[in-house]
Amino acid sequence: MLLLDVTIVNVALPSIQRSLHSSFADLQWVVDAYSLTLAAFLLTAGGVSDILGRRRVFGIGLVVFTIASALCGLAGSAVVLNFSRGLQGIGAAMMFATSLALIAQEFSGRDRGTAFGIWGAATGAAIAIGPLIGGLFTDAFGWQSIFFLNVPIGIAALTATLTKLVNVRPPGERRIDWGGLVTFSAALFMLVFALVRGNDTGWGSTQIVSLLAGSVVLLVVFYFIERTIEHPMFDLSLFNKPTFTGASIVAFTLSASMFAMFLYLTLYIQGILNFSPLQAGLRFLPQTLVMFAVAPIAGKLSARLPVRALMGFGLVLVGGGLLLMHGLDAGSTWTALLPGFIISGVGIGMINPPLASTAVGVVEPQHSGMAGGINTTFRQVGIATGVAALGAVFQHAVQSKVVAMLAGTTAAGHSNVFATAVYSGAGHRAAMAAPAPVRPLLDHVARVSFTSALNEILLIGVSIALIGAVLGFVLIRTRDFVVAPGAEAAVEAPVAA
Repeated sequence: MLLLDVTIVNVALPSIQRSLHSSFADLQWVVDAYSLTLAAFLLTAGGVSDILGRRRVFGIGLVVFTIASALCGLAGSAVVLNFSRGLQGIGAAMMFATSLALIAQEFSGRDRGTAFGIWGAATGAAIAIGPLIGGLFTDAFGWQSIFFLNVPIGIAALTATLTKLVNVRPPGERRIDWGGLVTFSAALFMLVFALVRGNDTGWGSTQIVSLLAGSVVLLVVFYFIERTIEHPMFDLSLFNKPTFTGASIVAFTLSASMFAMFLYLTLYIQGILNFSPLQAGLRFLPQTLVMFAVAPIAGKLSARLPVRALMGFGLVLVGGGLLLMHGLDAGSTWTALLPGFIISGVGIGMINPPLASTAVGVVEPQHSGMAGGINTTFRQVGIATGVAALGAVFQHAVQSKVVAMLAGTTAAGHSNVFATAVYSGAGHRAAMAAPAPVRPLLDHVARVSFTSALNEILLIGVSIALIGAVLGFVLIRTRDFVVAPGAEAAVEAPVAA
């Protein structure tokens, strides 16, 4: 349900934009509100589960997530939707933090391995079919249905949790790192808010400069809190091992390069190529199916080959896939994306299994929960900051191109308004709503400006992926492992966009 909700939303974004008259920033927050709260609360939720018990925290998370899903479906404005998405992220954090521990608690021996295998298969299936289900439900019942879908699933899961699971609290005293939670959450929010608002407010404005400076200050405060507190939510000593640092960088760069790009690819497929949500979901299917097929093979290879080779080469393939998508123009069709989808899908499939095992395999077993949580946090921070940073470049590029192309035409006076429609994914509709004489011109400008801007951020995505590949290959070392890559103890959740 958690990963399905991550991938199912993307193809519904254009429908949400039309229904709620959402701005470009609103669409970014539909993704970022969930990712930010999930990243901020994940490790704290793990600490709370040590105090209240895993089943109780998992159950509370289910209740929060289910109620928030209903609120998302009932939302009549972008503000309410994004607030509800933030609540979803909090509930998701509570479930992510306890789900694997509950499996380990309830099963042992061969049954535990089978349970982890089923959990992993369900995770992969959710990633693979999310865009398709999102498109199907959005087309048939409206975008609200993708959130209402969680309600009966959540109720059924809560019933099973209360009747089948035992509430267990791990031995030992654990305290909540409230200072770390507040400073980390506030720093992330200020950074993403500045990136999302920078083009509209002005990068040199007092508001944006203050937000960026405040984010840096809070991160410094967070660092000192985590270094001095007895029970930190981020055990910074884990980063003393280069391999753990390398795995965290790989997680971040994979999310910031590929998963953050899905928002803009979705806007292109639906807003420029004019496909329906279901048709868009079908066009993402080759990538997700390839990823799903490659992952089990990579899982087996991670026990035989150096994991840095798998992850490094996987990120090279992700970068190569993004590079193959580059070069779009006004006349391109969706098939221009297909080679890039397939190559990047192979890369993602190669990265996820060894990344999961590496994150927890280089620490002592008693630290594996925090290590896995930190890795998932880096994934979500990568999505949130990637969406915001790529969006800032994308918005500026579209604005500049539209203004330049419409200069000297009868539509020049409306260039800023039209640019807003274009980078929000509504360029084609805005062109068709204009007076007949300028429709062909505006439609051409929308296609050219959107694809030009998309090409720019695709190259940025390539750079991020390749930097991650180099750093991962340099930092990840076999001798750092405590638990061999691919071992059962190394199961951890892959998180997608």
